[in-house]
Amino acid sequence: MVITSALVGMTVPDVGHSVDERWTMAYAASLDDHRPEYFDTERPGGVVAHPVFAVCPEWPAIVASRDLSINAGVTPAEVLTSVHATHDTTIHRLVRPGDKLVTSLEMVGVEQISPGAKSTTRLTTVDAAGQPVATTTQCGIYLGQPLEGDGITDPNPPSPLAVDRVGEPTEVTVAVPAGAAHTYTECARIWNPIHTDSSVAKASGLPDIILHGTANLAHGVTAVIDQAAGGDPERVRRIVGRFAAMVRMPSELTVRVWPGVATEGEGEVVPFEVLNAEGQPAVKDGFVVLTRRATT
Repeated sequence: MVITSALVGMTVPDVGHSVDERWTMAYAASLDDHRPEYFDTERPGGVVAHPVFAVCPEWPAIVASRDLSINAGVTPAEVLTSVHATHDTTIHRLVRPGDKLVTSLEMVGVEQISPGAKSTTRLTTVDAAGQPVATTTQCGIYLGQPLEGDGITDPNPPSPLAVDRVGEPTEVTVAVPAGAAHTYTECARIWNPIHTDSSVAKASGLPDIILHGTANLAHGVTAVIDQAAGGDPERVRRIVGRFAAMVRMPSELTVRVWPGVATEGEGEVVPFEVLNAEGQPAVKDGFVVLTRRATT
């Protein structure tokens, strides 16, 4: 079985979404994140979605890309070997209830690395006026699968974030209940049976169902908002992380948030990581870019 470089350039037809308060509130509730920005409908300007909600409208386009890759010669067994490895989202603005969004997807790169063939995908979500809402570059690895053809790198990768951790981190403990993956699945509308069906998870080589990587990422972003952004989710402009260790349920997470570092171009960059109950990094090399605090 091989993964072909002919996948590069594959696009998914635009996927439309109507966002309502039920969806955005449910997403935040699945994270046990009850900030008034997400729930107080009497708030001036109304509620906003959690910054990581951007992954929700992206999911149907990702599913469609898997179907198209099968049509392009990738076998269903090969599709199942793909794991979400890295995530880099630019938040142009937070999603709001009432938004009519359109998400597009393009495969922009494929390369051979030691664990397998690495694919790079770009997802772009815009509003009804065509204005950008979120742009995500994510990499997946087809574990153990070789690449057929020459590797093709992403011609327009996101700018690197080279910021060192400084000072001591603040640690936050997050409980992960037994039903966390089922709740996140339904509230995010992101369904992959490895997170909810133990027989499928074990057939895929996992010890049991595991929590979604984007849920782990969202818990990390919540901690950054609480510890470094003054509780203001609208300061979040970019979210970067690498997915690594599994999170089983019930268990707990430990989020470490380091002091933010002011930069010239990116704003304030806050490093973070999310550890599973065994102390292994579920999200490593995490960064959240915040707009600078308003000065008076």
